Amino acid sequence: WHDRWAGPQQAVPVGDFVIARRDIGTAYALAVVVDDAAQGVTDVVRGVDLFEATHSQRLLQALLGLPEPRYHHHPLVLGSDGKRLAKRDRGETLQALREAGADPASLGAQLLAMVGNH
Repeated sequence: WHDRWAGPQQAVPVGDFVIARRDIGTAYALAVVVDDAAQGVTDVVRGVDLFEATHSQRLLQALLGLPEPRYHHHPLVLGSDGKRLAKRDRGETLQALREAGADPASLGAQLLAMVGNH
């Protein structure tokens, strides 16, 4: 499979992984590939922290004959403390920054600087 940021990838064998169990129903890996195909998802853009999960998702897509979306795993945006910015950790959202009057061009420049211009 190909990642727009990391280039060509060869799926790494992940060993056995759970795709469904009685107590949890369908596992995320299976649910996401079926859901993406059903919705016609063509591009998956997400943080590099989810890069490894793509190997099992690509395997499931191939085994089920589902289309392969284009992938782009971007570097995480980190705060001054070195931790990733996330809403669940009460990181500032782009919407809140824009509502506070931040200009989109300067926000873009700040984000590029935070991810090392990748």
